[in-house]
Amino acid sequence: MEKTFSYRRQEVVNQRPRIEDFKNRWPALFEQSEVNAEFLRVTTKPLRSKFLSQFDNFTAKLMQILQSKGGVKGQRIKRILEMADSYSDIDLRRECVLRSLVVYLNEDPDAFFKEYESTEEAEGDITATVMGIYSIRSQGHQEPDDVGVVIEGVKVVHNISTVINAFIVLFGLIYALDLAYPDSMKYTFEFVQKILMNLDGHKLNVKIQQLKIKLFV
Repeated sequence: MEKTFSYRRQEVVNQRPRIEDFKNRWPALFEQSEVNAEFLRVTTKPLRSKFLSQFDNFTAKLMQILQSKGGVKGQRIKRILEMADSYSDIDLRRECVLRSLVVYLNEDPDAFFKEYESTEEAEGDITATVMGIYSIRSQGHQEPDDVGVVIEGVKVVHNISTVINAFIVLFGLIYALDLAYPDSMKYTFEFVQKILMNLDGHKLNVKIQQLKIKLFV
């Protein structure tokens, strides 16, 4: 994959292939390890390790900011973070913080992170999903049976261990495939890009700039 990077990159940027066609042509790119490798080739930054180290580094301060939110959104954040307190698994806790951040940024986590109780239930929605993450959890279980990434109605990666890892994979694929952020999650992805990953961090939306100021106070 490294040897064909230049040729593949020209195809992505210039030809803008459909995701289904591109997946059939370059199936290896959609392996989790290759997503990390491709992101490094595109940005020169490690994907998973950088994301998790920065996310964990900001978590304590971020939770203070999230918990200070008032109104209806504040109540919703409170409920999500109370769930985080009940989890011993670090990735489930990270997922709750990420979902809370989405709410804080006035976006809807439930429209992006879809949860189902069976594969059959999930399949019906996947074909109509432009971009998102699905998880299949048997009723009463914390650990998901399957977590995957959907782009343009195609299940591009599945059998990911956790939602937070699926989000990292999706962020990497957005760079690898030169995709735009979904409008419904543009602030969350901008936070990840510019605050966590420090990519083009000197140009910030006002909302993200205000959050950055609070983080570094």
